[in-house]
Amino acid sequence: MTESYEDDFLCAPTNEQHPTLERHVSHYDPLHTFALAKGDQKHYQQQYSDMYFLRLAKLKPVVEEVATEAWSNFQIGGETVRRVDRVLDVRQGDLCWVAGTVYMDMPLKPNILDDISKDHWISAPPPREKFVSASGQDQTMLEDESGRLRLVGTTLQTETLVTGCIVAVMGTENANGEFEVVDLKVPNLPRQPQRWERDDSSVVLANGGTKSKDKKRKAEDDNRVSGGKVAIVSGLGISGDEADTLSLDLLMEYMLGEACGLSEQQEVSKISRLIIAGNALAEEAPLPSRDELSGRKANKKYGYDSSAYNPAPTAHLDNFLAALLPTIPITLIPGDTDPANASIPQQPMHPALFPHSRAYSAIPGSDEPPWFDSVTNPWEGDVDGWRMMGTGGQPIDDIFKYVEGDDRLEMMECLLRWRCGAPTAPDTLCKLWTSLYLLQYANSENSNIGCYPFQEKDQFVIEECPHVYFVGNQSRFESTVIEGPLGQSVRLITVPKFKETGEVLLLDTDSLKVEVLKFEVHNAG
Repeated sequence: MTESYEDDFLCAPTNEQHPTLERHVSHYDPLHTFALAKGDQKHYQQQYSDMYFLRLAKLKPVVEEVATEAWSNFQIGGETVRRVDRVLDVRQGDLCWVAGTVYMDMPLKPNILDDISKDHWISAPPPREKFVSASGQDQTMLEDESGRLRLVGTTLQTETLVTGCIVAVMGTENANGEFEVVDLKVPNLPRQPQRWERDDSSVVLANGGTKSKDKKRKAEDDNRVSGGKVAIVSGLGISGDEADTLSLDLLMEYMLGEACGLSEQQEVSKISRLIIAGNALAEEAPLPSRDELSGRKANKKYGYDSSAYNPAPTAHLDNFLAALLPTIPITLIPGDTDPANASIPQQPMHPALFPHSRAYSAIPGSDEPPWFDSVTNPWEGDVDGWRMMGTGGQPIDDIFKYVEGDDRLEMMECLLRWRCGAPTAPDTLCKLWTSLYLLQYANSENSNIGCYPFQEKDQFVIEECPHVYFVGNQSRFESTVIEGPLGQSVRLITVPKFKETGEVLLLDTDSLKVEVLKFEVHNAG
Protein backbone atom coordinates (compact mmCIF):
# COMPACT_ATOMS: atom_id res chain seq x y z
CA MET A 1 0.00 0.00 0.00
CA THR A 2 2.23 2.77 -1.28
CA GLU A 3 -0.53 5.25 -2.19
CA SER A 4 -0.58 8.47 -0.18
CA TYR A 5 -3.72 9.29 1.77
CA GLU A 6 -2.61 12.65 3.20
CA ASP A 7 -5.69 14.39 1.83
CA ASP A 8 -8.10 11.81 3.27
CA PHE A 9 -7.40 12.34 6.98
CA LEU A 10 -7.66 15.31 9.35
CA CYS A 11 -9.84 17.27 6.94
CA ALA A 12 -12.41 19.90 7.83
CA PRO A 13 -16.06 18.81 7.64
CA THR A 14 -17.67 19.27 4.24
CA ASN A 15 -21.11 18.85 2.73
CA GLU A 16 -19.74 16.63 0.00
CA GLN A 17 -21.66 13.40 -0.47
CA HIS A 18 -19.41 10.33 -0.42
CA PRO A 19 -20.45 7.13 -2.14
CA THR A 20 -21.46 4.20 0.04
CA LEU A 21 -19.38 1.15 -0.75
CA GLU A 22 -20.96 -2.28 -0.65
CA ARG A 23 -18.96 -5.47 -0.48
CA HIS A 24 -19.29 -7.90 -3.38
CA VAL A 25 -21.69 -10.75 -2.74
CA SER A 26 -20.09 -14.15 -2.16
CA HIS A 27 -21.78 -17.02 -4.02
CA TYR A 28 -20.96 -19.85 -1.66
CA ASP A 29 -22.08 -23.46 -1.90
CA PRO A 30 -19.98 -25.79 0.32
CA LEU A 31 -19.76 -29.54 -0.07
CA HIS A 32 -19.80 -31.80 2.99
CA THR A 33 -17.59 -34.50 1.49
CA PHE A 34 -15.48 -35.05 4.60
CA ALA A 35 -18.14 -34.71 7.31
CA LEU A 36 -18.24 -37.79 9.53
CA ALA A 37 -21.20 -39.37 11.24
CA LYS A 38 -21.96 -38.24 14.77
CA GLY A 39 -22.62 -40.07 17.99
CA ASP A 40 -22.87 -43.85 17.94
CA GLN A 41 -22.46 -43.96 14.17
CA LYS A 42 -18.80 -42.96 14.41
CA HIS A 43 -16.40 -45.53 15.83
CA TYR A 44 -12.84 -46.72 15.32
CA GLN A 45 -12.97 -50.49 15.69
CA GLN A 46 -12.66 -51.09 11.93
CA GLN A 47 -9.49 -52.22 10.21
CA TYR A 48 -7.59 -49.77 8.02
CA SER A 49 -6.99 -52.50 5.42
CA ASP A 50 -10.58 -52.05 4.23
CA MET A 51 -9.77 -48.45 3.41
CA TYR A 52 -6.91 -49.48 1.11
CA PHE A 53 -9.13 -52.07 -0.61
CA LEU A 54 -11.82 -49.43 -1.19
CA ARG A 55 -9.26 -47.06 -2.68
CA LEU A 56 -7.86 -49.76 -4.95
CA ALA A 57 -11.33 -50.89 -6.04
CA LYS A 58 -12.26 -47.31 -6.96
CA LEU A 59 -9.09 -46.24 -8.77
CA LYS A 60 -7.83 -49.50 -10.29
CA PRO A 61 -10.35 -49.45 -13.17
CA VAL A 62 -9.41 -45.83 -13.86
CA VAL A 63 -5.66 -46.40 -14.04
CA GLU A 64 -6.19 -49.61 -16.03
CA GLU A 65 -8.13 -47.62 -18.62
CA VAL A 66 -5.26 -45.13 -18.87
CA ALA A 67 -2.71 -47.94 -19.13
CA THR A 68 -4.73 -49.84 -21.76
CA GLU A 69 -4.93 -46.76 -23.95
CA ALA A 70 -1.19 -46.08 -23.61
CA TRP A 71 0.18 -49.62 -23.86
CA SER A 72 -2.25 -51.36 -26.20
CA ASN A 73 -0.23 -53.33 -28.80
CA PHE A 74 2.99 -51.92 -27.32
CA GLN A 75 6.02 -54.03 -28.20
CA ILE A 76 9.60 -54.34 -27.01
CA GLY A 77 11.96 -56.53 -29.00
CA GLY A 78 9.05 -58.04 -30.90
CA GLU A 79 7.21 -59.05 -27.71
CA THR A 80 3.78 -57.51 -27.14
CA VAL A 81 2.98 -56.35 -23.63
CA ARG A 82 0.07 -58.11 -21.93
CA ARG A 83 -2.07 -57.24 -18.94
CA VAL A 84 -2.16 -59.38 -15.79
CA ASP A 85 -4.94 -59.13 -13.22
CA ARG A 86 -2.91 -59.57 -10.03
CA VAL A 87 0.65 -58.89 -8.94
CA LEU A 88 1.18 -62.59 -8.16
CA ASP A 89 0.29 -63.43 -11.77
CA VAL A 90 3.49 -61.77 -13.00
CA ARG A 91 5.86 -64.34 -14.49
CA GLN A 92 9.61 -64.05 -14.85
CA GLY A 93 10.70 -62.86 -18.30
CA ASP A 94 7.18 -61.96 -19.50
CA LEU A 95 6.58 -58.37 -20.68
CA CYS A 96 3.40 -57.32 -18.87
CA TRP A 97 1.70 -54.58 -16.89
CA VAL A 98 -0.26 -54.66 -13.66
CA ALA A 99 -2.03 -52.15 -11.41
CA GLY A 100 -1.91 -51.91 -7.63
CA THR A 101 -1.24 -49.83 -4.55
CA VAL A 102 2.22 -48.41 -3.88
CA TYR A 103 3.82 -49.14 -0.52
CA MET A 104 7.07 -47.46 0.44
CA ASP A 105 9.16 -49.67 2.73
CA MET A 106 11.33 -47.07 4.47
CA PRO A 107 13.29 -47.93 7.65
CA LEU A 108 13.15 -44.32 8.84
CA LYS A 109 9.35 -44.16 8.90
CA PRO A 110 7.86 -43.92 12.40
CA ASN A 111 7.22 -47.17 14.20
CA ILE A 112 4.48 -47.62 16.80
CA LEU A 113 6.80 -49.65 19.06
CA ASP A 114 9.37 -46.86 18.95
CA ASP A 115 6.66 -44.38 19.97
CA ILE A 116 5.75 -46.46 23.01
CA SER A 117 9.39 -46.93 24.01
CA LYS A 118 9.88 -43.15 24.11
CA ASP A 119 8.06 -43.18 27.44
CA HIS A 120 11.14 -44.78 28.99
CA TRP A 121 13.67 -42.38 27.47
CA ILE A 122 15.07 -39.41 29.31
CA SER A 123 14.68 -37.30 26.18
CA ALA A 124 13.21 -38.43 22.87
CA PRO A 125 15.24 -37.97 19.69
CA PRO A 126 14.20 -35.07 17.44
CA PRO A 127 11.61 -35.94 14.79
CA ARG A 128 12.96 -36.76 11.35
CA GLU A 129 12.43 -34.17 8.66
CA LYS A 130 12.39 -36.86 5.96
CA PHE A 131 11.99 -40.63 5.76
CA VAL A 132 14.37 -40.96 2.79
CA SER A 133 17.35 -43.16 3.63
CA ALA A 134 20.77 -41.92 2.54
CA SER A 135 22.07 -45.49 2.43
CA GLY A 136 19.56 -46.59 -0.20
CA GLN A 137 17.61 -48.99 2.04
CA ASP A 138 14.22 -47.72 0.83
CA GLN A 139 12.16 -50.12 -1.26
CA THR A 140 9.14 -49.46 -3.49
CA MET A 141 6.44 -52.14 -3.45
CA LEU A 142 3.30 -52.72 -5.49
CA GLU A 143 0.56 -54.65 -3.73
CA ASP A 144 -3.04 -55.74 -4.15
CA GLU A 145 -5.32 -58.29 -2.48
CA SER A 146 -3.13 -61.14 -3.72
CA GLY A 147 0.34 -60.10 -2.56
CA ARG A 148 3.26 -57.72 -2.94
CA LEU A 149 5.87 -57.15 -5.65
CA ARG A 150 9.10 -55.17 -5.34
CA LEU A 151 9.63 -52.51 -8.01
CA VAL A 152 13.08 -51.54 -9.30
CA GLY A 153 14.49 -49.65 -12.27
CA THR A 154 15.72 -46.23 -13.32
CA THR A 155 12.16 -45.14 -14.19
CA LEU A 156 11.32 -44.94 -10.49
CA GLN A 157 14.03 -42.31 -9.96
CA THR A 158 12.08 -39.80 -12.05
CA GLU A 159 8.67 -40.57 -10.52
CA THR A 160 7.22 -39.23 -7.29
CA LEU A 161 5.63 -42.09 -5.38
CA VAL A 162 4.31 -42.39 -1.82
CA THR A 163 2.46 -45.03 0.13
CA GLY A 164 -1.20 -45.26 -0.83
CA CYS A 165 -1.21 -44.03 -4.44
CA ILE A 166 -2.65 -46.29 -7.16
CA VAL A 167 -0.49 -46.82 -10.26
CA ALA A 168 -0.02 -49.18 -13.20
CA VAL A 169 3.50 -50.35 -14.04
CA MET A 170 4.83 -52.01 -17.19
CA GLY A 171 7.96 -54.13 -17.28
CA THR A 172 9.22 -57.62 -16.61
CA GLU A 173 10.26 -59.69 -13.61
CA ASN A 174 13.99 -60.39 -13.35
CA ALA A 175 15.84 -63.38 -11.94
CA ASN A 176 15.77 -61.89 -8.41
CA GLY A 177 11.97 -61.77 -8.38
CA GLU A 178 11.97 -57.97 -8.75
CA PHE A 179 9.83 -56.14 -11.30
CA GLU A 180 11.93 -54.00 -13.66
CA VAL A 181 9.71 -51.00 -14.40
CA VAL A 182 9.84 -49.64 -17.96
CA ASP A 183 6.91 -47.20 -17.72
CA LEU A 184 4.40 -46.06 -15.13
CA LYS A 185 0.90 -44.55 -15.35
CA VAL A 186 -1.30 -42.79 -12.79
CA PRO A 187 -5.10 -42.19 -12.85
CA ASN A 188 -4.55 -38.51 -13.85
CA LEU A 189 -6.98 -35.67 -13.24
CA PRO A 190 -10.66 -36.61 -12.93
CA ARG A 191 -13.52 -34.87 -14.68
CA GLN A 192 -13.72 -31.16 -13.92
CA PRO A 193 -17.16 -29.58 -13.50
CA GLN A 194 -18.03 -26.45 -15.45
CA ARG A 195 -18.23 -23.17 -13.58
CA TRP A 196 -21.67 -22.74 -11.97
CA GLU A 197 -22.50 -26.35 -12.85
CA ARG A 198 -23.93 -27.20 -9.42
CA ASP A 199 -26.05 -24.06 -9.31
CA ASP A 200 -27.39 -24.62 -12.82
CA SER A 201 -28.13 -28.28 -12.07
CA SER A 202 -30.08 -27.40 -8.94
CA VAL A 203 -32.14 -24.83 -10.88
CA VAL A 204 -32.91 -27.38 -13.60
CA LEU A 205 -34.09 -29.90 -11.01
CA ALA A 206 -36.19 -27.26 -9.28
CA ASN A 207 -37.92 -26.44 -12.58
CA GLY A 208 -38.78 -30.02 -13.42
CA GLY A 209 -35.86 -30.66 -15.75
CA THR A 210 -36.10 -27.44 -17.79
CA LYS A 211 -34.04 -24.30 -17.57
CA SER A 212 -35.71 -21.22 -16.13
CA LYS A 213 -36.08 -18.23 -18.46
CA ASP A 214 -37.59 -15.74 -16.05
CA LYS A 215 -36.20 -12.31 -15.30
CA LYS A 216 -35.02 -13.31 -11.84
CA ARG A 217 -32.86 -16.03 -13.32
CA LYS A 218 -31.43 -13.61 -15.88
CA ALA A 219 -30.58 -11.14 -13.11
CA GLU A 220 -28.71 -13.86 -11.24
CA ASP A 221 -26.73 -14.73 -14.37
CA ASP A 222 -25.83 -11.07 -14.91
CA ASN A 223 -24.69 -10.80 -11.29
CA ARG A 224 -22.33 -13.74 -11.80
CA VAL A 225 -20.33 -11.88 -14.44
CA SER A 226 -18.90 -9.33 -12.02
CA GLY A 227 -16.65 -11.46 -9.83
CA GLY A 228 -14.80 -10.22 -6.79
CA LYS A 229 -11.87 -11.57 -4.83
CA VAL A 230 -11.43 -14.24 -2.19
CA ALA A 231 -8.88 -13.62 0.58
CA ILE A 232 -6.98 -16.72 1.75
CA VAL A 233 -4.82 -16.69 4.86
CA SER A 234 -3.31 -19.42 7.03
CA GLY A 235 -1.10 -19.76 10.06
CA LEU A 236 -2.45 -16.82 12.04
CA GLY A 237 -0.85 -18.50 15.05
CA ILE A 238 -2.84 -16.65 17.71
CA SER A 239 -1.31 -17.48 21.06
CA GLY A 240 -3.01 -14.96 23.29
CA ASP A 241 0.14 -12.86 23.74
CA GLU A 242 0.06 -9.13 23.23
CA ALA A 243 2.59 -9.54 20.41
CA ASP A 244 -0.15 -11.11 18.27
CA THR A 245 -2.45 -8.13 18.31
CA LEU A 246 -0.62 -5.62 16.09
CA SER A 247 -0.34 -7.68 12.92
CA LEU A 248 -3.85 -9.08 13.39
CA ASP A 249 -5.23 -5.58 13.93
CA LEU A 250 -3.58 -4.44 10.70
CA LEU A 251 -5.19 -7.33 8.85
CA MET A 252 -8.56 -6.71 10.47
CA GLU A 253 -8.53 -2.97 9.76
CA TYR A 254 -7.57 -3.56 6.15
CA MET A 255 -10.36 -6.11 5.64
CA LEU A 256 -12.80 -3.64 7.20
CA GLY A 257 -11.53 -0.79 5.01
CA GLU A 258 -10.43 1.27 8.00
CA ALA A 259 -6.70 1.37 7.22
CA CYS A 260 -6.83 2.88 3.74
CA GLY A 261 -8.22 5.65 1.61
CA LEU A 262 -11.21 5.69 -0.71
CA SER A 263 -9.47 4.20 -3.73
CA GLU A 264 -8.09 1.32 -1.69
CA GLN A 265 -11.45 0.85 0.01
CA GLN A 266 -13.00 0.24 -3.40
CA GLU A 267 -10.52 -2.60 -3.92
CA VAL A 268 -11.21 -3.99 -0.44
CA SER A 269 -14.94 -4.00 -1.15
CA LYS A 270 -14.28 -6.53 -3.93
CA ILE A 271 -13.13 -9.10 -1.34
CA SER A 272 -16.25 -11.20 -0.96
CA ARG A 273 -15.00 -13.92 1.42
CA LEU A 274 -12.16 -14.73 3.83
CA ILE A 275 -10.86 -18.31 4.01
CA ILE A 276 -8.64 -19.20 6.98
CA ALA A 277 -6.69 -22.31 5.90
CA GLY A 278 -5.61 -23.91 9.16
CA ASN A 279 -3.58 -23.09 12.27
CA ALA A 280 -5.56 -20.06 13.35
CA LEU A 281 -4.24 -20.79 16.83
CA ALA A 282 -0.63 -21.32 17.85
CA GLU A 283 0.67 -24.71 18.87
CA GLU A 284 0.21 -25.50 22.52
CA ALA A 285 2.91 -26.83 24.79
CA PRO A 286 3.60 -30.58 24.48
CA LEU A 287 1.55 -33.03 26.51
CA PRO A 288 2.86 -33.43 30.05
CA SER A 289 4.48 -36.70 31.06
CA ARG A 290 2.72 -39.31 33.19
CA ASP A 291 4.74 -38.30 36.26
CA GLU A 292 3.78 -34.66 35.81
CA LEU A 293 0.12 -35.55 35.50
CA SER A 294 0.12 -37.78 38.58
CA GLY A 295 1.92 -35.18 40.70
CA ARG A 296 -0.13 -32.23 39.56
CA LYS A 297 -2.77 -30.85 41.89
CA ALA A 298 -6.21 -30.37 40.46
CA ASN A 299 -6.94 -26.66 40.10
CA LYS A 300 -10.25 -26.58 38.31
CA LYS A 301 -12.28 -23.46 37.76
CA TYR A 302 -15.46 -23.29 35.68
CA GLY A 303 -15.02 -26.85 34.47
CA TYR A 304 -11.39 -26.83 33.34
CA ASP A 305 -7.93 -27.03 34.87
CA SER A 306 -6.57 -23.48 34.73
CA SER A 307 -2.99 -24.73 35.04
CA ALA A 308 -3.30 -26.89 31.91
CA TYR A 309 -5.68 -24.86 29.72
CA ASN A 310 -5.28 -21.29 28.54
CA PRO A 311 -8.53 -19.79 27.15
CA ALA A 312 -6.83 -16.61 25.87
CA PRO A 313 -5.98 -17.85 22.31
CA THR A 314 -9.52 -18.94 21.48
CA ALA A 315 -10.90 -15.75 23.03
CA HIS A 316 -8.59 -13.62 20.84
CA LEU A 317 -9.56 -15.60 17.75
CA ASP A 318 -13.24 -15.24 18.61
CA ASN A 319 -12.87 -11.46 18.97
CA PHE A 320 -10.97 -11.27 15.68
CA LEU A 321 -13.69 -13.20 13.84
CA ALA A 322 -16.51 -11.30 15.54
CA ALA A 323 -15.03 -7.99 14.38
CA LEU A 324 -14.92 -9.15 10.75
CA LEU A 325 -18.13 -11.16 10.47
CA PRO A 326 -20.58 -8.22 10.31
CA THR A 327 -19.01 -7.19 7.00
CA ILE A 328 -17.51 -10.33 5.39
CA PRO A 329 -18.34 -14.07 5.44
CA ILE A 330 -15.62 -16.40 6.74
CA THR A 331 -14.75 -20.04 6.09
CA LEU A 332 -12.63 -21.53 8.89
CA ILE A 333 -10.58 -24.66 8.13
CA PRO A 334 -8.87 -26.34 11.12
CA GLY A 335 -5.18 -27.23 11.16
CA ASP A 336 -2.90 -29.44 13.21
CA THR A 337 -2.54 -26.82 15.97
CA ASP A 338 -6.23 -25.96 16.21
CA PRO A 339 -8.67 -27.39 18.79
CA ALA A 340 -10.13 -30.06 16.52
CA ASN A 341 -9.60 -33.81 16.27
CA ALA A 342 -6.06 -34.50 15.07
CA SER A 343 -7.08 -37.38 12.81
CA ILE A 344 -7.82 -36.76 9.14
CA PRO A 345 -10.38 -35.62 8.10
CA GLN A 346 -10.49 -33.04 10.87
CA GLN A 347 -14.02 -32.06 11.79
CA PRO A 348 -15.15 -28.44 12.23
CA MET A 349 -14.11 -26.58 15.34
CA HIS A 350 -17.00 -26.55 17.77
CA PRO A 351 -19.15 -23.36 17.86
CA ALA A 352 -18.83 -23.30 21.66
CA LEU A 353 -15.25 -22.08 21.16
CA PHE A 354 -16.60 -18.88 19.61
CA PRO A 355 -19.26 -17.38 21.88
CA HIS A 356 -19.31 -14.08 19.97
CA SER A 357 -18.92 -15.42 16.43
CA ARG A 358 -21.28 -18.38 16.61
CA ALA A 359 -24.26 -16.08 16.13
CA TYR A 360 -23.27 -16.13 12.45
CA SER A 361 -23.08 -19.94 12.31
CA ALA A 362 -25.55 -22.25 10.63
CA ILE A 363 -29.09 -22.35 11.94
CA PRO A 364 -29.97 -25.92 13.01
CA GLY A 365 -32.05 -27.58 10.32
CA SER A 366 -31.28 -24.96 7.69
CA ASP A 367 -29.77 -25.84 4.31
CA GLU A 368 -28.54 -22.30 3.67
CA PRO A 369 -24.76 -21.88 3.91
CA PRO A 370 -23.90 -19.90 7.03
CA TRP A 371 -22.11 -16.55 7.13
CA PHE A 372 -19.52 -18.10 9.46
CA ASP A 373 -18.78 -21.59 8.22
CA SER A 374 -16.51 -23.74 10.39
CA VAL A 375 -15.66 -26.61 8.03
CA THR A 376 -13.63 -29.80 7.80
CA ASN A 377 -10.01 -30.30 6.81
CA PRO A 378 -9.76 -31.19 3.91
CA TRP A 379 -12.57 -29.00 2.57
CA GLU A 380 -14.16 -28.49 -0.81
CA GLY A 381 -16.94 -26.30 -2.09
CA ASP A 382 -18.03 -23.86 -4.76
CA VAL A 383 -17.07 -20.20 -4.38
CA ASP A 384 -18.40 -17.89 -7.09
CA GLY A 385 -19.01 -20.96 -9.23
CA TRP A 386 -15.45 -22.32 -9.04
CA ARG A 387 -14.82 -25.67 -7.39
CA MET A 388 -12.23 -25.14 -4.66
CA MET A 389 -10.41 -27.67 -2.51
CA GLY A 390 -8.12 -26.79 0.36
CA THR A 391 -6.33 -28.28 3.34
CA GLY A 392 -4.47 -27.09 6.38
CA GLY A 393 -1.26 -28.51 4.91
CA GLN A 394 -0.84 -31.89 6.64
CA PRO A 395 -1.10 -34.16 3.52
CA ILE A 396 1.52 -32.16 1.60
CA ASP A 397 3.79 -31.87 4.65
CA ASP A 398 3.68 -35.66 4.98
CA ILE A 399 4.38 -36.28 1.28
CA PHE A 400 7.41 -34.00 1.69
CA LYS A 401 8.94 -36.63 3.99
CA TYR A 402 8.82 -39.29 1.25
CA VAL A 403 10.68 -37.33 -1.43
CA GLU A 404 14.13 -35.79 -1.67
CA GLY A 405 13.16 -32.33 -2.95
CA ASP A 406 11.02 -29.51 -1.60
CA ASP A 407 8.84 -28.62 -4.60
CA ARG A 408 5.44 -28.27 -2.94
CA LEU A 409 3.66 -27.45 -6.20
CA GLU A 410 4.91 -30.69 -7.73
CA MET A 411 3.62 -32.60 -4.70
CA MET A 412 0.23 -30.93 -5.06
CA GLU A 413 0.14 -31.80 -8.76
CA CYS A 414 1.00 -35.42 -8.02
CA LEU A 415 -1.70 -35.59 -5.36
CA LEU A 416 -4.34 -34.45 -7.86
CA ARG A 417 -3.08 -36.79 -10.58
CA TRP A 418 -3.20 -39.68 -8.08
CA ARG A 419 -6.81 -38.65 -7.37
CA CYS A 420 -6.24 -39.04 -3.63
CA GLY A 421 -6.37 -36.14 -1.20
CA ALA A 422 -4.40 -37.91 1.54
CA PRO A 423 -2.57 -40.94 0.10
CA THR A 424 -0.26 -41.43 3.09
CA ALA A 425 -3.17 -41.72 5.53
CA PRO A 426 -3.27 -43.79 7.66
CA ASP A 427 0.31 -45.04 7.17
CA THR A 428 2.26 -41.99 8.37
CA LEU A 429 -0.08 -39.00 8.21
CA CYS A 430 -1.05 -37.64 11.62
CA LYS A 431 1.08 -39.96 13.77
CA LEU A 432 1.68 -37.15 16.24
CA TRP A 433 0.78 -39.02 19.39
CA THR A 434 2.86 -39.52 22.47
CA SER A 435 3.11 -42.85 24.21
CA LEU A 436 1.09 -41.42 27.07
CA TYR A 437 -1.86 -40.93 24.76
CA LEU A 438 -1.39 -44.34 23.15
CA LEU A 439 -1.26 -46.20 26.45
CA GLN A 440 -4.22 -44.37 27.94
CA TYR A 441 -6.59 -44.31 24.97
CA ALA A 442 -5.53 -47.05 22.57
CA ASN A 443 -8.61 -49.15 23.42
CA SER A 444 -11.09 -46.33 23.85
CA GLU A 445 -13.70 -44.86 21.52
CA ASN A 446 -11.57 -41.69 21.24
CA SER A 447 -8.46 -43.36 19.86
CA ASN A 448 -8.68 -41.47 16.55
CA ILE A 449 -5.10 -42.10 15.49
CA GLY A 450 -4.04 -41.50 11.88
CA CYS A 451 -7.29 -41.06 9.99
CA TYR A 452 -10.87 -42.23 10.16
CA PRO A 453 -11.16 -45.89 9.03
CA PHE A 454 -13.72 -45.55 6.24
CA GLN A 455 -15.62 -48.76 5.52
CA GLU A 456 -18.02 -48.02 2.68
CA LYS A 457 -16.13 -45.42 0.64
CA ASP A 458 -12.69 -43.81 0.78
CA GLN A 459 -13.61 -40.14 1.09
CA PHE A 460 -10.08 -39.09 0.16
CA VAL A 461 -10.55 -40.25 -3.44
CA ILE A 462 -10.97 -37.12 -5.59
CA GLU A 463 -13.96 -37.70 -7.86
CA GLU A 464 -14.18 -34.22 -9.41
CA CYS A 465 -11.22 -32.05 -10.30
CA PRO A 466 -11.18 -28.65 -8.57
CA HIS A 467 -10.50 -25.38 -10.34
CA VAL A 468 -8.47 -24.12 -7.37
CA TYR A 469 -6.43 -26.24 -4.99
CA PHE A 470 -4.77 -24.43 -2.07
CA VAL A 471 -2.65 -25.76 0.78
CA GLY A 472 -2.13 -23.76 3.96
CA ASN A 473 0.78 -23.31 6.36
CA GLN A 474 3.60 -23.48 3.84
CA SER A 475 6.92 -21.69 4.10
CA ARG A 476 6.37 -19.40 1.09
CA PHE A 477 3.83 -18.42 -1.55
CA GLU A 478 3.93 -20.28 -4.84
CA SER A 479 1.37 -20.70 -7.58
CA THR A 480 1.04 -22.33 -10.98
CA VAL A 481 -1.57 -23.76 -13.33
CA ILE A 482 -1.63 -27.43 -14.37
CA GLU A 483 -3.66 -28.99 -17.15
CA GLY A 484 -5.23 -32.40 -17.65
CA PRO A 485 -5.84 -34.65 -20.64
CA LEU A 486 -9.48 -33.59 -20.98
CA GLY A 487 -8.84 -29.85 -20.88
CA GLN A 488 -8.88 -29.54 -17.09
CA SER A 489 -7.13 -26.50 -15.68
CA VAL A 490 -6.26 -26.21 -11.99
CA ARG A 491 -4.75 -23.25 -10.13
CA LEU A 492 -2.36 -24.55 -7.44
CA ILE A 493 -1.62 -22.24 -4.50
CA THR A 494 0.63 -22.63 -1.49
CA VAL A 495 -0.52 -20.29 1.28
CA PRO A 496 2.30 -19.03 3.55
CA LYS A 497 2.03 -18.72 7.31
CA PHE A 498 0.75 -15.26 8.16
CA LYS A 499 2.53 -15.11 11.51
CA GLU A 500 5.92 -15.65 9.83
CA THR A 501 5.44 -13.81 6.53
CA GLY A 502 2.56 -11.38 7.10
CA GLU A 503 1.16 -12.38 3.69
CA VAL A 504 -2.47 -12.70 2.65
CA LEU A 505 -3.47 -13.99 -0.80
CA LEU A 506 -6.21 -12.43 -2.92
CA LEU A 507 -7.68 -14.76 -5.53
CA ASP A 508 -9.42 -13.02 -8.43
CA THR A 509 -12.63 -14.95 -9.12
CA ASP A 510 -12.70 -13.89 -12.77
CA SER A 511 -9.17 -14.79 -13.89
CA LEU A 512 -8.10 -17.00 -10.93
CA LYS A 513 -4.89 -14.98 -10.70
CA VAL A 514 -3.37 -14.53 -7.26
CA GLU A 515 -2.21 -11.29 -5.66
CA VAL A 516 -0.02 -11.18 -2.55
CA LEU A 517 -0.80 -8.64 0.14
CA LYS A 518 1.90 -8.21 2.79
CA PHE A 519 1.53 -6.72 6.27
CA GLU A 520 4.73 -5.80 8.03
CA VAL A 521 5.34 -4.35 11.47
CA HIS A 522 8.52 -2.30 11.74
CA ASN A 523 10.24 -2.36 15.10
CA ALA A 524 11.62 1.09 15.80
CA GLY A 525 13.85 -0.29 18.51
